[in-house]
Amino acid sequence: MKFTLATKQHMTEFFSEDGKVHPATILKASPLTVTAIKTSEKDGYEAIQVGQGEQKKERISKALLGHLKGTPSKVVKEFRTAPGDLSVGATIACDIFNKGDVVTVSSISKGKGFQGPMKRHGMSGGWGQHGQKHSAREIGSIGATGPQRVFKGKRMAGRMGSDRITQKSVTILDVDAVNGLILIKGAVAGKRGTLVEIKASN
Repeated sequence: MKFTLATKQHMTEFFSEDGKVHPATILKASPLTVTAIKTSEKDGYEAIQVGQGEQKKERISKALLGHLKGTPSKVVKEFRTAPGDLSVGATIACDIFNKGDVVTVSSISKGKGFQGPMKRHGMSGGWGQHGQKHSAREIGSIGATGPQRVFKGKRMAGRMGSDRITQKSVTILDVDAVNGLILIKGAVAGKRGTLVEIKASN
């Protein structure tokens, strides 16, 4: 399975060869270094562990630094896939993907803090006619007459955002291997600088 890590840059417009314009998100993909190979015989599962970027040694624990063979990486991730012909120390570049590939993209969405039910769940709020006072953005009734309690799972105010969002069947519009850029069709969850996982769709 093909995969890579990238950081979200910004959105732009992409004009295809047939003259159509597509919304696109630019992702910056730095080369990955294979730091470990997980096997079912030794670890109980198959996976490839990769590191990306550079980090100061004093910011990494000695245990992780020893595991990385003295080469500190800013990000360490695992992808559950068979290693194939990859070995420890191998490099994975963004040109592993091609224009037109269909991929699965995962990232952390923007955090919005504690929000009310209207913004968090799209509730309509109170009436807009006469008789309205101090309840324009209230949730309304939340209980039931019989049980006389609030059921678990009721949509109410609370923390919003900062969730892991996975988008499937996303098309790659273009790949710039020289500058390490990948253009993804549509929007990708997260703010600028958010780490994005890109995997080939099965």
